[in-house]
Amino acid sequence: MKSRPLLASLAAAALLLGGCATHQVGMEGSSTTVSRPMSDLSPGTPAESSARVHVDLGMAYFEIGRYDVALDEARIALASRPDYAPAYHLLGLAYMLIEDNGAARDNFERALSQAPGDPDFNNSYGWFLCTQGQERQGVERLAIAARNPYYRYQTRPLTNAGLCYRRLKDDAAAEVQFMRAVQADPANGDALYQLADIAYRAGRYQEARNHLIQLHQQQGPSAPSAWLGLRTERRLGNGDAEQSYASQLRSRFAESKETQLLNQGVFE
Repeated sequence: MKSRPLLASLAAAALLLGGCATHQVGMEGSSTTVSRPMSDLSPGTPAESSARVHVDLGMAYFEIGRYDVALDEARIALASRPDYAPAYHLLGLAYMLIEDNGAARDNFERALSQAPGDPDFNNSYGWFLCTQGQERQGVERLAIAARNPYYRYQTRPLTNAGLCYRRLKDDAAAEVQFMRAVQADPANGDALYQLADIAYRAGRYQEARNHLIQLHQQQGPSAPSAWLGLRTERRLGNGDAEQSYASQLRSRFAESKETQLLNQGVFE
C-alpha cells in the first residue's frame, strides 16, 4: 500500500486569516510560539474575505489534481491580500505536487514567515522537507504541528513523521509515531498499514495480522494490504485465510503488481 502523506486540511477546511491567537509552550527545553490554525479563524477585513474565497476555490481544484487552477486562484488571493499566508501555503502545496521544489520551498517559507506556529503549514513543510532529503529537519517541523494543542488533526503530522522515519530506515522511531497516530485516530488506515508492515518485517506476524484485521474492519482491503495479509497468513500457516486473500487479489485487483507477484509465486 503506497502511503499518501497527510498534508493540510484541504477543501474540507477553509483557510481563513484573522488575528492569530498565540501563546508560548515549552518544547524540549525551548520556547515555541503556538498559534491556532488559520483555518479556525475568521477573516477580519473584506480583503481577507476575498482572499479566502479564492484560496478555498484553489484548494478544491488542488484536491482534484488541477494544480494549474490552484496556482491561479492563489495568485488572485494574493492580489487581494499580499501577505495572505494561506495563499502562499496553497502555492507551496501545488508547486510541490508539480515538483517545482524551489518554488514550493519559497512559498512554504513565506507562509511560515507570516504564521510560524500554524500547524497546517508546519505539517506541509515538514513533509516537503522529508521528500527533499532533509528528514531530520522535516521531523522537527512535524513535531511542532503535532504538539500544537489547538490542532484537531494531530494524526496527520504523526503519520507523516512515521513515513519520514521510514525513509531514514528507522522503523523503531517510525513505529512510535504510527502508534501515536492511531491513538489520535483509530481509523487512520495509513498508520495501521505501516504498523502491520513494520511488524511483518520484524517477524511479528501475529501483531501484523492484528493491525490488518483492524484496518480491514474499518475499510476494504487495497491490493497492497491484501498482499501483506496474504503473506502474513502464509507465515502463520493459516491456509484458508491465505487463499481468501488470494481470491480477493485475483477478483478485485487482477491488474495490480501484487497479483502479478502472487501469480508468479514471488512472496518476498
